[in-house]
Amino acid sequence: QVQPAESGGGVVQAGDSLTLSCSVSGGTFVGDDMVAWYRQAQGKEREVIGTITWDAGSRHYADSMRGRFTIYRNYHENSACLHMNGLKPEDTAIYYCNIPRASVVYWGQGTQVTVSS
Repeated sequence: QVQPAESGGGVVQAGDSLTLSCSVSGGTFVGDDMVAWYRQAQGKEREVIGTITWDAGSRHYADSMRGRFTIYRNYHENSACLHMNGLKPEDTAIYYCNIPRASVVYWGQGTQVTVSS
């Protein structure tokens, strides 16, 4: 079983930057993994931020997420990272990553990001 694990969340000020990490607890990413980042604000539906393929590093972003969010691979730490710039209070949410394998989508527990004004 694949268990994604997010980390790096916390409380930041508006305008700050923050990097979140997604790793595979007890395992590693494999070549054709496509890691997706999502977020869910309280009372709202979960929304996709973007994806990255582990081997090729191909990235795609939701239109609403372009500009301030960057997804990249950290080979040294075997993690797929989400870097966020210019954080706003409306970015406050739980941030999740998922990894589809063999037609099953595995989700992490999420990491809370709170942006204070």
